[in-house]
Amino acid sequence: MCGIVGYVGPRKVRPLLLAGLEKLEYRGYDSAGISVLADDRVDAVRAVGNLSALRSAIARREEALAESADDGPAVAVAERPAAQTGIGHTRWATHGRVTEENAHPHYDTTDNVHIVVNGIVENYIALKARLADEGAVFTSETDAEVIAHLVAHHYDGDLLEAVRAAYAELRGHYAFVAMTALEPGVLVAARKECPLIVGRGDGEQFIASAIPAFLRETRSVQYMDDDELVAVRADGVQFFTPAGEPVEHEIVEIDWDADTAEKQGYETFMLKEINEQADAVAETIGERAARGWGIDLGDLTPPTHRPATAIDDALLRRVRRVVIVACGTAYHAGLVGRYAIEHWARLPVEVDIASEYRYRNPVVGPDDLVIGISQSGETADTLAAMREAKRRGAKTLGLVNVVGSTIAREDDGGIYLHAGPEIGVASTKAFTSQVIALSLLTLKLARLRTLSVERGRGIAQAMEALPAQVQSILDRAAEIEKIADKFQDATNFLYLGRGYNFPVALEGALKLKEISYIHAEGYPAAEMKHGPIALIDENMPVVFIAPHDSVFEKVVSNINEVKARGGRVIVITSRDEPSLEGKIDFEIRIPETMDMLYPVLAVIPLQLLAYYMAAKRGLNVDQPRNLAKSVTVE
Repeated sequence: MCGIVGYVGPRKVRPLLLAGLEKLEYRGYDSAGISVLADDRVDAVRAVGNLSALRSAIARREEALAESADDGPAVAVAERPAAQTGIGHTRWATHGRVTEENAHPHYDTTDNVHIVVNGIVENYIALKARLADEGAVFTSETDAEVIAHLVAHHYDGDLLEAVRAAYAELRGHYAFVAMTALEPGVLVAARKECPLIVGRGDGEQFIASAIPAFLRETRSVQYMDDDELVAVRADGVQFFTPAGEPVEHEIVEIDWDADTAEKQGYETFMLKEINEQADAVAETIGERAARGWGIDLGDLTPPTHRPATAIDDALLRRVRRVVIVACGTAYHAGLVGRYAIEHWARLPVEVDIASEYRYRNPVVGPDDLVIGISQSGETADTLAAMREAKRRGAKTLGLVNVVGSTIAREDDGGIYLHAGPEIGVASTKAFTSQVIALSLLTLKLARLRTLSVERGRGIAQAMEALPAQVQSILDRAAEIEKIADKFQDATNFLYLGRGYNFPVALEGALKLKEISYIHAEGYPAAEMKHGPIALIDENMPVVFIAPHDSVFEKVVSNINEVKARGGRVIVITSRDEPSLEGKIDFEIRIPETMDMLYPVLAVIPLQLLAYYMAAKRGLNVDQPRNLAKSVTVE
């Protein structure tokens, strides 16, 4: 959600902070700010809105400082020392309104300690009351400001010790970076269940909540673990436990560059990422399907962290139940996985919304495999659900897209998606890659049980055909754009599907809601008769996901029911069907494949439909209102 970036080194810090924050815009935010240290004082500038508002506020501050100089503006600008240490932040409001006072960075009463925070401080009310009684003056409605006052309260000449003492008093899930005018050239950060990564440079160092913030400057990173502190100076970095004991972290080289995260000629990141799905699917499959049914479940497990065989064939044979925990789009991918695993591996599968799972005293234990699905690998609810399952004795497996993310480091084994950076807030290529990863896992579990070599090879061959099939749909995007022209003024949509394609209906409706702000509902097609059919009239567009699979004939009956009531029918199907003649207003054709793989193909037109609907309404598809890319708070 919120974005953090910090820098210590010889270069001018403001441009670096602003460039870093720009790379974090995809996470979603409503205000932004920076604090820089120069001439033994910290100067903070904050603004409501996007980064252009912050840049304007900085320009106004520079003009005001220049005009107030005794020797004139030109001399003031020339002689003022360039700031070389600083922190920046993009805020997604949790506590307090969207105002300049509530934007980060926050500072203490003396304006010496400045902090930026992601996450939530759960015991801030008690801390705030105590600190106020001791003379602290609060200027915001946020929970985050209490950290600045708490660090200042403990400060006695050593920022690291002050942060360590403050950390011991805080409860919640958060990451924060602190700086003080009393110790130039040092940033001290702490992590508690929210991501922080250090970028290592030559005589300069970066710290951020996500790698893109500094990737143009360095590809050498060190990942912080939970319950760790770090002191960042231009000449080096030191990690510590909360007790003050040193911790070593290897320096890892990132194997993708900043250009991968750029738009590459597309109007938006979302459109780029939709069009990258043929490659993303191919990368996720890789050589895994080519081996027929093999898959390396340890590709997220650093050998130095724990054995790469934490989840091996023997363990997978012992599994008696699979539990999938996820949120949003990842939850929909998990639902597809349930159909596949139960059908092919004959294992019972439970799919839970992670935010509910963590609070319901779940029945889970050593015979269960708990799969957490998260594009970022940092989703707070999914991470908490996996930790709870692990605490109760279950083995955990992560499906994530970000190497070095918290889930990737804490799970017992994992499948890396290889989808590449996903910047657009509304997930697209991560969904298709998640479905592929779950299909690969299905193949593995089924082969360890009763699936024959011949049938396994047939599934693998169908998977290998998917990239070209995905591309064939993308090549016909103009057909879907014409359908969007017809419905861009609609106010409600209904998405219907059965079997494997019921989760696709949920995902299609979610995409439309997320970026076009049109109300949409995904529903099992047969359940339409138990309520939603009352909504259908000539003004209600109904999208059917109806490829020629095992339940196709059932869906045809549902299409007839909608058409009989005057509904406007859009059908995603896989071949010509005489029984639907005269019953379809708009048809989107997808290639034929196996039932379990249809969701990979069927979701592409729905992503494009949502995209074009939003674009024609003039909306910001990459940063839809109120949403954030990485949901690191409850």
